[in-house]
Amino acid sequence: MMNKGKVFLVGAGPGDLKLITVKGMDAITKADVILYDRLLNPQLLMQAKENCEFIYSGKLPDRHILRQETINRLLVEKALEGKIVVRLKGGDPSVFGRVGEEAEELALNEIEYEIVPGITSGIAAAAYAGIPVTHRNYAGSFAVVTAHDQSADGKPSINWAGLAQGVDTIAFYMGIKNLPFICENLIANGKPSETPVILIQWGTYGRQKTLEGTLATIAELAKEQQFLNPAITLVGEIVKLREKLNWFEKKPMYGRQILLARSGVTESRIANKLRDLGADVIEFPKMKAKKERAELPNLSEYIDILFSSPESVDDFFALLKEEKLDIRSIPRNVYGASSKSIAKLAQFGIMASNMPNDIDPNQLLIIGEKNIEQVYENAHYFYTHEMIIDENYFPIYNRLFEDAAIESVIIPSSTAFTTMMTAAKKMNMDPVSFLKEKMLYCMGKKSSNATSKLTNEQITIPEKPTADELLHMMISQGEELTR
Repeated sequence: MMNKGKVFLVGAGPGDLKLITVKGMDAITKADVILYDRLLNPQLLMQAKENCEFIYSGKLPDRHILRQETINRLLVEKALEGKIVVRLKGGDPSVFGRVGEEAEELALNEIEYEIVPGITSGIAAAAYAGIPVTHRNYAGSFAVVTAHDQSADGKPSINWAGLAQGVDTIAFYMGIKNLPFICENLIANGKPSETPVILIQWGTYGRQKTLEGTLATIAELAKEQQFLNPAITLVGEIVKLREKLNWFEKKPMYGRQILLARSGVTESRIANKLRDLGADVIEFPKMKAKKERAELPNLSEYIDILFSSPESVDDFFALLKEEKLDIRSIPRNVYGASSKSIAKLAQFGIMASNMPNDIDPNQLLIIGEKNIEQVYENAHYFYTHEMIIDENYFPIYNRLFEDAAIESVIIPSSTAFTTMMTAAKKMNMDPVSFLKEKMLYCMGKKSSNATSKLTNEQITIPEKPTADELLHMMISQGEELTR
């Protein structure tokens, strides 16, 4: 009989990719199956191992994708198949996440499980709006409250008097629909009508949006501005601190929603920097490397060796080890096609550099992926892998594109552009419409030429093809747009 698997009930945090716990990320990387909700950042799933099964179990206000009973049953079934299963929820699974019901079902079926806490949005969204939920001068108590329940009208039945008179800071989850009901009950039970209120939509994302008012005004303001969920409603005098402490929305790239074209699998320095500066970044498409199992050539025949990518470095040294070849058999002149490749070579003790222009291609061995552009006609090529678009992630990208409003596209190379357009076509998106009315940033002439063949949109190229130069230019343009 097959051994039972294990289930991890994981809180994914509120949206910022870096707010997931180390233990939560560890569970994602080990999972065979992930059941995920709507209110987490789908880009966390990009960290899953190849061939992980994704099951969308998200709930929308007007419909349920999977009923809770079905989710419970799937957790048990997948674990009984001997798999590591992750139930991934936005925020913390114990805060309105039904983790109790799921844990009960697993315990009943004697399935091993762990609950991995996450940062709940009532605290995180408030912090990213510049509001600590407690402060010794403003609030010594804090409560999280569901803004809807399972009754026929969905209006929560709670101790309004105790809440209004006994709690300083109140965070209502997903309360936009019932906002008039909430405000009326708090006022009727003793909360002053001038009590400050803030609505925080998409908290901790670059697209975070806020709306301030009071218990007397916020419902009408939300209706006028068509403010929608997902949002937290924060009530209390502590909201006044936002004027002093609003830090996140002052970041230079706050509010920017950017698509970064990808053609590789290594971590993107540009994407990380943009997120640190406050932007939302979608890296598209997700790639995977299909290994090529060819026999290594006789390395002693070459004077120079060029590695086209960090992935090719890893694959090459793995082959050296597999074939029990001495590292000293590598040609004396070693080059990297990019700073990432050079940095990767340094990890193996090889101090490489950029390749000079006067190389004799007849004595040059290029190590790289199968679809690499063959710049040197007479050079010899050894393919370590082939980069393939991972279509398993297309449903996840559909969700990302639905929620985001992308206004800028960064195209690092002509290969990245071609790969992005191929993926868009596979997802039944029109490539021209995909780029329409977006700010396009190309890292050089090759990527610019490839892009201009498909679109008439204006293309901007930084003076130097570096991440720092690109970011400086984008920040400057953003400042001009907001003046």
